[in-house]
Amino acid sequence: MPNLRDLVAHTRKSSIELGLLSIDRRNQALVAIAHQLRTHQEQVLSANGADLALADDLAPALRHRLKLDEKKLQDMIKGLEDLAKLPDPLHHRTIHRQLDENLILQRISCPIGVLGVIFESRPDALVQIAALAIKSGNGAILKGGQEALHSCQILLSLIHQALTTVSIDPHCLELVTTRAEIMEILQMDDLIDLIIPRGSNEFVRYIQTHSRIPVIGHADGICHVFIDREVDREMAVQVTVDSKAQYPAACNAVETLLIHQDIAPEILPLVVQALRAHQVEVRGCSQCLQIVPDLVPATERDWAEEYLDLILAVKIVPSLQAAIDHINHYGSHHTDAILTSDPRSAQEFQQKVDSAGVYHNCSTRFADGFRYGFGAEVGISTQKIPPRGPVGLEGLVTYKYLLSGRGETVADYTMGKSFLHRDLPL
Repeated sequence: MPNLRDLVAHTRKSSIELGLLSIDRRNQALVAIAHQLRTHQEQVLSANGADLALADDLAPALRHRLKLDEKKLQDMIKGLEDLAKLPDPLHHRTIHRQLDENLILQRISCPIGVLGVIFESRPDALVQIAALAIKSGNGAILKGGQEALHSCQILLSLIHQALTTVSIDPHCLELVTTRAEIMEILQMDDLIDLIIPRGSNEFVRYIQTHSRIPVIGHADGICHVFIDREVDREMAVQVTVDSKAQYPAACNAVETLLIHQDIAPEILPLVVQALRAHQVEVRGCSQCLQIVPDLVPATERDWAEEYLDLILAVKIVPSLQAAIDHINHYGSHHTDAILTSDPRSAQEFQQKVDSAGVYHNCSTRFADGFRYGFGAEVGISTQKIPPRGPVGLEGLVTYKYLLSGRGETVADYTMGKSFLHRDLPL
């Protein structure tokens, strides 16, 4: 059994070979993985059942993420098949420039190399990440939550079998299972090119401060919906309920609802009634309690809380600007939405809210790589530099500069020779 460093070194070697494969070969791998999942559904569900049996003390939101069912499996299979239909992210020429008569510069997209992806208790995330890595020509070292161990092991085993059937080295993807291995991986800046952690704020910050490897991702998903004073009431209720109750354990579920004071007396009772029909606990500010007295009183802590559960904090604000200020102060720069019939308010909100996703009249739950047409995502990044938002294929490639000449030297250009800098067709 190789030690961890040897295993990662093998993944790095395999990733170079993977990045050189044709798009047809990489797509064949995705289709083969989909076939393996379709053929071995019972094995996957059985392994997931073993994880669930050991997870009695898991928080409801995490247990929801951990659980696989036939629908999630079908979604995984469809995601693989859809990803196989997307264009090749590699080998795109984005600069083609004649520096001089025989000196030609190109900028070409290429894989990043080896990804280290540490994700939460969602075993379906393993399939999404592996698929994106294959399509983008990257190797990956994967670390799922310990509570999903059996699920992750069977899924990676099926992926390895699929890769073998299309003659791709399965070691381009490897699974590690212990916290000690994470610590060891964080020191391998000579072998791993990018770390993508998915977990708590504390965990992500820990990763960022304990590795020299670049890190992308998000720590919290404190998302907001703001109901403006001019709004379609039915639409506002519908979008709020979807943003919270459709899948509350997701990082793009709304955690705080802001309501303009001019419409609060009318809209708040409607929203509360609809949310309670979906078993959502509603916590309200002091002004909310004056309108709906039996709400749970909200505290300062609620404005910065990611519940990942059927709980929603509600605050009444005096203006659009107050809503923007609240979001920029308490939010995590993930995804925030305004519900309004006023296009000027929508434009101001989308310009001033400092988040990766800023929506108008739609659910925050749309913040997702699959829904964006990326095929899948390895995570959502809230950092300012790219990639930002859902990280799909485009976020997993970099580029290199290729320069070809006929013996040119820099000395020629220090002696008076001039560059042409003429752009050529891409």
